[in-house]
Amino acid sequence: MNRNRPTAEHPVIREYAKQAKTYDSRWAFYVRATTNATIARLPDDLGDILDVGCGTGALLSRLAIAAPETRVVGMDASADMLDVARSRLPNRVELREGWAEKIPFGDASFDTAISCNMFHYIRNPQIALDEIFRVLRPGGTLVLTDWCDDYWVCKLCDVYLRWFDPSHFRMYGLSQCRELLNATEAHSIAIETYKISWLWGLMTAIATKSPHG
Repeated sequence: MNRNRPTAEHPVIREYAKQAKTYDSRWAFYVRATTNATIARLPDDLGDILDVGCGTGALLSRLAIAAPETRVVGMDASADMLDVARSRLPNRVELREGWAEKIPFGDASFDTAISCNMFHYIRNPQIALDEIFRVLRPGGTLVLTDWCDDYWVCKLCDVYLRWFDPSHFRMYGLSQCRELLNATEAHSIAIETYKISWLWGLMTAIATKSPHG
């Protein structure tokens, strides 16, 4: 048995096996808005890129165009979402199945790690962040976009999802996100909160790994 392979019994796997084929059409505005917000906050020099929790590849498809000469890799726990991603992405984009808490790549493999709309599913956030910084090269950058619990609508949604959606784990506010990142190898941290609609709020954290490793 491959211990790195996500199990079908996990609630995230079950949920996205059901959603994979209709996810992009069902959540079109949300996917477009969050992808735009994340891309607008990426560093100019991306280098080799890892998208952690790449889903159906909406962000990867744009990164492959923006960075045609660089290595672009996506990773997700859902094989069904990855199947959709393969259908839309060029062959040069590498896709791997795995959890953020145990990233299937060696130390210092990437210059940029991106996570968009995924962090609220992670059961062990500190382990996941440590793994992301492990696979980043010295001086590499993490760009993490997720729902922000500092907005009251998100806070209510978080309470609802904790009761009724077993795939959901929890949302974080700005101070909680900073606390998690402060416990990693981050050399510098900047976090921005903003809305993508009159109700829904996000935050993007940009953290750089120490240039000395």
